[in-house]
This record gives sequence, C-alpha cells and structure tokens, in this order.
Amino acid sequence: MAAEPEPTGSAPPPQAVAAPMLIACALGIEQLALRSGRRRHGGASPGPVTVLRTGMGPANAQRAVTRALEGGELRGAAVVASGFCAGLEPGMHPGDLVVADETRGPGGSTPCTDTELLVKALVRALPGRTVHTGPLTGSDHVVRGQERAQLRGTGAIAVDMESAATLRSALSTGVRSRPVAAVRVVVDAPEHELVRIGTVRGGISAFRVLRSVLPAFFEWHRSLLLPRR
Repeated sequence: MAAEPEPTGSAPPPQAVAAPMLIACALGIEQLALRSGRRRHGGASPGPVTVLRTGMGPANAQRAVTRALEGGELRGAAVVASGFCAGLEPGMHPGDLVVADETRGPGGSTPCTDTELLVKALVRALPGRTVHTGPLTGSDHVVRGQERAQLRGTGAIAVDMESAATLRSALSTGVRSRPVAAVRVVVDAPEHELVRIGTVRGGISAFRVLRSVLPAFFEWHRSLLLPRR
C-alpha cells in the first residue's frame, strides 16, 4: 500500500473566537440606548455582544442573567451591568458616569474587574464627561430624599436596583473568574431628583450618554483578551 504524500506546508491555525460580552440592563429605554449605540459602534467589538433586558429589580436581574449565562453561547462571557442610576454625592449631575469598583447587595460585595482601565476608556470615549469611581450599592426600590443621604453615609457613591444582583449572578453561574463590571449613567442626583426617566432634560442627557458608552466597553473587553505579562 503506497504511503500518502506528506503535506508540503502546515495548515493555518484555526481562528480563535473572541469571548462574548453580555451587557445587562433593566429598562426598555436603557436597552434602546445601548442597542442604538451598538449599531453605531458595533464594528469595534472584539467578540459577540448581547444586550439583555432583565426587567426591573434584583430578582428579575438574577433570573435573567443566570438563564442567559447557563446557555452554551454566553457561558464564558464578560458581563457588564449598565443603565441609569441615582447619584448619592452632592455635585453630581445627570449625564455623569459612575464606574463601580465594587457592587454591594444583600449577598455582600462583588469586586469589579480592571476598573481603572474602564475609567480611562470612558474618558477617551466621552471627553468632557465626569466619571465617578466608587462603590455602587443596590436597592429593591427607587431611592429618594433622606434614604439617599443614609446610603451615602455607607460610602456608596450611587445606587441602582440591578447591578449587584447582576454581577453576583454572573460569578455564581458557569465561569466564576469571568470579568465583571458595572457602568451607570446618573439620571438623578441630590440636587436633580427626577419624577420619571425620559420626561425631563436630565433623562434625555443620560440617554445620550448611555448611547455613547459602547466603545469604552469594547476597549475594556479587548484588553481582557490580551496576554497578561
């Protein structure tokens, strides 16, 4: 039996598939902002991107994120909790950005991945916008008035209802070492309380900022895929 000829050259290695990214938000208006931003900046993504609307509140966030990450397609995804938040510090304005160094909820705190890199990416993507960094605390209801001051007394700089549950669920499902982050846009603050999102100028400003954050998310995600020295 004749021997088969040896190949004259090596076959090209298979192309590596970049890890996906899951961006979780609660509201339809947040999903609209992020998806419209994706259409504008989608080519810059290093891998597949899913924008998931979880519904409001920590319980809905936990269920939706857990379900999404249990599927094979997103099992190893980096997770970003995004959308709007209430600022807790005096001097915050609608349209300011909040990058959590940790999220806090009933189950404890969850450290975020490469916060400093994400802050720098946001500064480049949105020049002139103020970026605040610090603990992002969770609540199961809309926070107003005196309760806002009480939360500020814990050291938190902003509050929302889904980020803590989103990141905790992400690290409890599938890959426990997955990168996680929380980036929120201030829609109201101590001096700028809103009645309803999107009905006043502050809500519109926050929507426009949220629509422009994806390039920074993609830069952060891309850096995580690079070899570490």
